[in-house]
Amino acid sequence: MRFDAVTLFPEIFRSVTDCGITARALKRGLWSFNAWNPRDCTTDPHRTVDDRPFGGGPGMVMMAEPLQATLDAVRASGNGGRVIYFAPNGRKLDDARVREFAAAREDLVLICGRYEGVDERFLRRSVDEVVSLGDFVLSGGELPACALIDAVVRQLPGAIKDLSASDESFGTGLLDAPHYTRPEVWRGEGVPEVLLTGHHANIQTWTRRESLRFTLQTRPDLIKIADSAQRLTVEDRLYLRELGADIEIPEPVRRKKRRKVLS
Repeated sequence: MRFDAVTLFPEIFRSVTDCGITARALKRGLWSFNAWNPRDCTTDPHRTVDDRPFGGGPGMVMMAEPLQATLDAVRASGNGGRVIYFAPNGRKLDDARVREFAAAREDLVLICGRYEGVDERFLRRSVDEVVSLGDFVLSGGELPACALIDAVVRQLPGAIKDLSASDESFGTGLLDAPHYTRPEVWRGEGVPEVLLTGHHANIQTWTRRESLRFTLQTRPDLIKIADSAQRLTVEDRLYLRELGADIEIPEPVRRKKRRKVLS
C-alpha cells in the first residue's frame, strides 16, 4: 500500500517512517511513502504557495495551482488512489473507516493543508474525501495524516505478528480491558487475582467483562452500537444489566430465569 503526502513539512512524517510498528512494516515492504513539497512545484523565485484571501480576513490561504501541480506529479509517479484532505468539517476518522482503507489496500494521496486552509477550487476539483480527527483545530494536516497512516498500517496483514490488532480497543466494537505487567505489587496496589491464576477461560471472561464495564462507563454510545450490530452475547447482556445498563434480554433467557426463581 502506498501513501503520498503533499506537505510543506515532510520531516513531520518521520514519526511514522522512522519509529515503531509503522517503521518496521515499512522496512518489510508492507507499505511505501513519499513526501511532496508544493514549493517544489512553484514557478516564481520565492516559491510561493500561499496568498491573502479574497474578501479579506485573517491569515493566508494555500493556493490551488501549486497543490494541483504537485498532485499532477504524484499522479505521474504512479499513485492513482483516493485523494484525502484533512479538515475539521470532514468525516470523523473512526475504526470502521480505518479498516475500510486497510481492506481496500488502495493507494492514498494525503493533502496536508496549512494556514487558514486551501483554495476551495482545488478541493472541489481534486479531493475525493475530507477526513477529520475531531472537533478541534490543528496547525496543519500532517498530524492527522500521520494518525491515518499509523492506524491503517497496523491493520495490514503482517504489520503486527499476533492477534493484538483485532483484540485492541474498537477491534471488537468495545474499548480494551485494563492491562497489567510486572511487578505484581506496585506501590501497594496489586494485580487482579484472576490474571495470576493461569486459568485461560476465567481470564477471558474477566477480560470481556472489564471491556464491557469500561465501555459502559466511558463510552456508552459504543454499547448501543455493539447492541445494534448484534455483537453482544447473551452473557454480555446479562452482565450489562447487572451493571445497570438499559439493555434488552432475549425472551427465552428471561423465561428461563423466571423458572429458576419459581423452582
